[in-house]
Amino acid sequence: MLQEMQRVDIAVELDNFDELNQQEERDRLNLERRVERAFFVAGKALTELRDRRLYRSTHRTFEEYCKDRFAYSRRQPYLLMDAAIVFDNLEQKCDQFDHILPTAEGQVRPLTKLKPQEQQEVWQAAVEQAGGKVPTGRIVKDVIQLIIERTKVLNTYQLGEVCQIIVKDNPDLRGKGECWAIVTQVNEYSCTVMTWDGEHTLRVDHLKSMNYTDSECQDMQSLSVRINTIRNNENLEEAADAVLKHLGQLKRPYLTEFEAELLSFIESKCRK
Repeated sequence: MLQEMQRVDIAVELDNFDELNQQEERDRLNLERRVERAFFVAGKALTELRDRRLYRSTHRTFEEYCKDRFAYSRRQPYLLMDAAIVFDNLEQKCDQFDHILPTAEGQVRPLTKLKPQEQQEVWQAAVEQAGGKVPTGRIVKDVIQLIIERTKVLNTYQLGEVCQIIVKDNPDLRGKGECWAIVTQVNEYSCTVMTWDGEHTLRVDHLKSMNYTDSECQDMQSLSVRINTIRNNENLEEAADAVLKHLGQLKRPYLTEFEAELLSFIESKCRK
């Protein structure tokens, strides 16, 4: 009997919350939003630190600075900066979502590869799927996958075809928008391609055929083999790597006489 009375007392005590006045309610809401926006604030701050190069008095690179100052991995600051861009975009439409905004970088990471309008649409759908609450990163991924399944384009590329990489809003393809690539594997909705700096698997909407003839494709395949053979050399100098990058961004299916001589010269040096 005594134990039952104690349980009742505890229950009453737990339910006896103090009400907040209007100012306290406003303060609580403001502080909660500051906590929720922590990753966004960090991303914006990192962007300014990088863009203004405010790390230059102590570090040579932004990545080294972030590692020493914040114990970030090489990837982490870029994830936060990308997430801040998405958050900014979603915040413009927050009224539509009843102020349901991301509270962690992982929730928006799947959105970084989408166009701004697509980000807003996916986030709204994810919020609805989460029952009007902040969706997890998994829910966001699932919503994106459903959209992809509905809008998939059949893969018409062929082995050995030469394509140009289309970056769109994919941050993983930064710096590869000028590159040509050889299709080495054709999947249902993606292709594995070989570029001047290695192999990548891309959705078909990130590829555009360069419409070369079969003979031109064969020439580019041979060039790709030569470039990647050289890149496997452990002692490749920076100047040679710059030449290979130039060749990997050609907009034509042939080398000029000078380019051919330069490539042959690099090959001869690598054989020694």
